[in-house]
Amino acid sequence: MIAKFFQSRGARRFRRNRIAMASLALILIYVAIALAIIVGDLLTLEDTMDRVGPANLPGSWGSQTTEKRFEDIDYYLRQVERALYRRQAGQIIPRRNPEEALKELRLGSLQAADHNPVATRKRVDEAVALFEELEEYEDLDAEPEVLPKLEELERLVAAFYRPAGAMGGFSRWLELSGGTDRQGRSIAIRAIYSIKVAIQVGLVTAFISILVGSLLGAAAGFYGGWIDHLVIWLYSTFSSIPNLVLLTLLAYMFTGSIFDGTLIPIYVAFCMTFWIGPCRVIRGETLKLRELEYVQAATAIGFGKFYILLRHILPNTAHLMFINFSLLFIGAIKSEVILSFLGLGVKKGPSWGIMISQSGQEVINGFFWQIGTATALMFGLVLAFNILTDALQDAFDPKHV
Repeated sequence: MIAKFFQSRGARRFRRNRIAMASLALILIYVAIALAIIVGDLLTLEDTMDRVGPANLPGSWGSQTTEKRFEDIDYYLRQVERALYRRQAGQIIPRRNPEEALKELRLGSLQAADHNPVATRKRVDEAVALFEELEEYEDLDAEPEVLPKLEELERLVAAFYRPAGAMGGFSRWLELSGGTDRQGRSIAIRAIYSIKVAIQVGLVTAFISILVGSLLGAAAGFYGGWIDHLVIWLYSTFSSIPNLVLLTLLAYMFTGSIFDGTLIPIYVAFCMTFWIGPCRVIRGETLKLRELEYVQAATAIGFGKFYILLRHILPNTAHLMFINFSLLFIGAIKSEVILSFLGLGVKKGPSWGIMISQSGQEVINGFFWQIGTATALMFGLVLAFNILTDALQDAFDPKHV
C-alpha cells in the first residue's frame, strides 16, 4: 500500500514541486541533526552548559566596540592567570601544580596552548603589563591611537589558547558563530541542541495525535450509532480544555515523580487535545466515503466492516493524514516554544522558548543574538513545514487536483 501511494499521481505531482522538495530537504536536515544528537551523541546537555567565552559576545558577523574588546581580552587573560596563581589571605601566590591547572583549562573547544608554567608566566607578565597600560585610559572608544596596542594585546592573549582536536577550528567557529549569552555559553550550540527538543515534541505529538484521531474519526464516521456519539462527546469535552490549563495541571501531577522535568507532561497535554482536529476531518471524510459505490459494493459482496475500514476507508484518507501531520507538527513546536517561554514547558536543558525568555534583558541592552538565533532556526523549520503542508494539499487533496 505504501509503495502504491508513492507511485500515485499525487506523489508524482509533489515530486515535481521544487520548492516543496527543497523544504522537505531542509526538514530532513533538521531531523538528521536531532537524530545525531539523540543517537550519535553529537551534542550533550553538558556542552550547552559549558562556558566558551566572555558574556554577551557578538556572533561571527557582529562588531564590537573597543571597550568590549578590551573586556573580552580581560576575561581570557584572567583564565590563564587563575591557572598559574591563586589568592590566599588577600595575596596572589603561585599554584603548587600549575601544569595540571593549565592542562585542565578549557573554554569550550579551546585549551591551553602551552603547559609549561615558567614560559607561560613570562608571557602572562608581558600581557598584564600591556593590559595595565591600556587600563589607564578612561574611554578606549575615544582613543583611536590605542588600537595597535589593543591588537597586540589580543595577539598575545590568543597565543595562550589553541583549539582542541582535528576539528577544533570548526568547533570554535561554531561555538562563537551565534555569540554567547550572559553566562558565556554558546548561543549556537544551545540553539542547535534545541532542535532535538523541537523535533521530539513535534514528531511524538503529531504521530500519536494522527494515529488516535484518524482511528477514532474513521470508526465514528463509518460505524455511526453509539460509537459516533461517544467520539463526538469525547472531542467536544477535550476541546473545551485549554492546553495551558491542562499542562499546568499535568506539571503539578508529575511533580516529584520520575517524569518530573521531562517532556512527558508536554506529550500528554498536547496529545490529549491535538487529536481532535484530525478526528473531525477524518470523520467528515469517512461519512462521504462510506456512501460511495466501491464501499457499497464491498459491503454487498460480504466483506466485513473492519476489513472495509482498513482496506478502503483509511487508505483514501491518507492525504488528510499527511496534511494534518504537518499542521500538528508545526502546532506542537510553536506551542512548546510558547509554554517554555512561560516557564511551563521544558524545565531541564535549552529550548528555543527558554532561549527567547532568557534574552529579555539582553534585548533591552541591544543584544539580539540569542533571540535572533533561536527565532531564525524556529522560523526555518516552521516555514519549511508550512510550504510542505501546502504542497501536500495541492498534490493529494482531490479538491485541489
